Amino acid sequence: MNNKVYRKIHKVFGNVITLIAEGISYGELAEVRSRRGLSLAEVIHIEGNLVHLQVFAGNIGVSTKDEVRFLERGMRVSFSDNLFGRIFNGSGQPLDGGPVLFDEMIECKTPSINPARRNMPRRMIHTKIPMIDVFNSLVVSQKLPIFSVSGEEYNPLLARIAMQAEVEVIILGGMGLKYDDFLYFKHEIERSGARKRTIFFVHTAADPIVECLLVPDMALAVGERFALKGRSVLVLLTDMTNYAESLKEIAITMEQIPSNRGYPGDLYSRFAVRYEKAVDFMDAGSVTILAVTTMPGDDITHPVPDNTGYITEGQLYLRNGRIDPFGSLSRLKQLVNKKTRMDHRDLMDAMIRLYAQAKESREKMALGFTMTDWDKKLLQYGELFEDRMMDLSVNLSLWEALDLGWRILADCFVPEEVGIRSDLLKQFWPSSEAEKNSYGADTL
Repeated sequence: MNNKVYRKIHKVFGNVITLIAEGISYGELAEVRSRRGLSLAEVIHIEGNLVHLQVFAGNIGVSTKDEVRFLERGMRVSFSDNLFGRIFNGSGQPLDGGPVLFDEMIECKTPSINPARRNMPRRMIHTKIPMIDVFNSLVVSQKLPIFSVSGEEYNPLLARIAMQAEVEVIILGGMGLKYDDFLYFKHEIERSGARKRTIFFVHTAADPIVECLLVPDMALAVGERFALKGRSVLVLLTDMTNYAESLKEIAITMEQIPSNRGYPGDLYSRFAVRYEKAVDFMDAGSVTILAVTTMPGDDITHPVPDNTGYITEGQLYLRNGRIDPFGSLSRLKQLVNKKTRMDHRDLMDAMIRLYAQAKESREKMALGFTMTDWDKKLLQYGELFEDRMMDLSVNLSLWEALDLGWRILADCFVPEEVGIRSDLLKQFWPSSEAEKNSYGADTL
């Protein structure tokens, strides 16, 4: 073996070891042989000939006389159909008791795809969640975060999207997951029968933090390869705030100069490299990314959601158990909702406009103003909209949700009050009481 071997470690600090070496590159893997056995480590910083490595298994048992062997390659992961249904940890080792895979090992960290090889986003992914399908359509090859307040049910929302989205491959990248959350994903995906098209890369809160940093790279590398094979891939990442916290912890260990709120100065670049893996290949498949970003203190100006917002194409804002229509935005929805049904855009605009007015009427009522007949209609509409559209238990196809939208409007207003084109009113406005009241809402 021609790998470079060093038998003197200059410094052991936290989970980081430092040694003097030459010809080493960022991201290169090494094996650290200590009295506890063999552990992988990754080069995370280089200053001249001073090389810093993050030891996956921690520094317990590592001494300055231990052997470090550089492997002259970065982190790699197996890629084949044998991955389906399997569960791996952040270093690519099986967590399900199955065999270790060595088929077609691929590099985890590769550049994003040249824009010249990308198709323009043009296809919608149906999720059966009205607040997504009707108001903020998810588009193939989109990178869309779910901004969530801590404590919201964001992982159940992510699991539901995974189970109901029309994709061929689902890859879950869990970062800093609680063990209960991991079991929840596993149980729900097995219950839905989607396990055979799902691959898990899971880092739990008890695992080494360097593995947290590897999870999105492994998930996206495998997703990209399946896309090149012509498959539509949905990559779910949860939680990118934990990923940022791991970056911060390593930066502190390395005594790097902190940036905003202690996060490293390259936080934006780290996010961008991962999110830009979303792609719709010409003559091949696609990678779509949905990533949870929890906001400490519900602060959208926090560096994690703030940097994310500059990279992604909108966001879903989960708040009070609902997807907030005013904080949410899919910047690509205009590319697909003009092709779904002729009333989609007009109905979407009218319902959001009337809901905004309903919120104003609620404020007026709270302040003791006299309620006009119009205010009362708006208040009724606001309640129906929240109960039958915003509630995350509602499970409807896009077409059923559009029909439901018309029925909600007809229950509260007359056609002249909703501000929709007359030709659409003539075609879609419910004409009978039975039609108005047939909500037909399917709930989970």
